[in-house]
Formats: sequence, structure tokens, C-alpha cells
Amino acid sequence: MSGEITILLGTAALLGFTHTVLGPDHYLPFIVLAKARQWSGAKTAFITFLCGIGHILSSVVLGFIGIALGIAVFKLEAIESFRGDFAGWLLLIFGFTYTVWGIHRALRNRPHEHPHLHNHQESHSHPHQHIAGHTHVHTEPAAVKSWASLTPWVLFTIFIFGPCEPLIPILMYPAANQDIASVALVATVFAAVTIGTMMTIVLASFYGLSRLPVLKLEKYSHAFAGFAILLCGIAIKFLGL
Repeated sequence: MSGEITILLGTAALLGFTHTVLGPDHYLPFIVLAKARQWSGAKTAFITFLCGIGHILSSVVLGFIGIALGIAVFKLEAIESFRGDFAGWLLLIFGFTYTVWGIHRALRNRPHEHPHLHNHQESHSHPHQHIAGHTHVHTEPAAVKSWASLTPWVLFTIFIFGPCEPLIPILMYPAANQDIASVALVATVFAAVTIGTMMTIVLASFYGLSRLPVLKLEKYSHAFAGFAILLCGIAIKFLGL
């Protein structure tokens, strides 16, 4: 292994770690959605891993196409920039939509009461919520179930469009001066460190938050999750994170 490849591998590991840690969009959406949707640790890990694969693979494929066709690196950077803008808008729109839905759900879930008729026209009333469980079960609306099942796929789509900015110009193209195996090796190290860092942060936060007591504001968890994702979208679009 040449000294240049050794340096590129070290750079790949360093960039994979730093670009993940400095980009809250790599982990914050998974943390807040896992808490709001009460995902298990296994489900949280799987969704994070799947989105990480999509995030890396899209840039890797683009990089290999560029190398194979001899496309100038600045042209690929323009494509990656466009993809980044598009992913930022998707994250912002998703965060805003989820926030509005979360607020609506929280307001709909306010405790209230209404009478229930029983035998001989006797009636009684008791406070309850239409989303939380109680002795008179209300079926969860189909729209809520549909939104819950759709959420991971929305995240996956956003991460496919999200580029890994340093991967192509700083790592893949320089490695192409050696051979295609070097390109694959550098991309693999970058991917492994990026996804590993994502999952470490997400799962550490997941198990840390699970130890916290349930607060009275728990019913606003979806709204808080949506707002956190919205802030990530704003940070990407307007702060360049």
C-alpha cells in the first residue's frame, strides 16, 4: 500500500467522523423520531443504518460514474451542490409538516369527557383522551398509522438526495490516480466511519433519553421532533451546515 493511499485512508476516516459530528442532520432526526414514535432500539438502529447506506451510496455511485466517464470534478461538485440544496428543502418541508401534524395531534389529545349511556338510560362520564389508551378504546385513525409507516421512508428518501460533499473531490478522485481498488477502499473506510458515527451517536442518545422520566409535555413529543427536524433543514439551507 503506497504512502498516498495510507494518507487518503486516514483522511477518509477523519472526514467521515468530523462531517457526521458537525452535521446534526446525520443523527438528530433519528433521535427525536425514535423518542416521539417510541421505536425500539433495534428499529432505530436499522433505520439509521439504512439511511446511512443510502446517504453514502448515492455519492459513491456518482463518483464512480464520474471517474469512469472522465467527468471533471467541478461538474460533479455542481451536481452534489444541487442535491444538497434539494435535500435541505426536503428536510425543511418534512420538519414543518411534521411539526404542524404534531401540534394538531397534541391538541386533539387534550383530556376531555363526554357521557356514555348504559342500561336503563343511566349514564356516566369520565375524562379521557382520543389517542391515548383508556377503558373505552377509540381506534387509532388510519391516517396516523399511515404517517407512522411512511416516516422512515421519507427519511430514507431525504438521505439518498443528501450528498457527502468531501467524498468525491477530496477522496475518490485523488484515489483514482492509483487504481479502482484504491477508490473502493477509500470509499469503504469513509462509509464505515460515517455510518458507525451516526449509529453511535443515535443509539447513545436513544438509550440516554430512555432513562429520563416521562414529562407532562410528552404529548408534544411529535411537535418537538418536527421542530428539531425543521431546525436541521434551516441550518442546512441558510447556515451551510
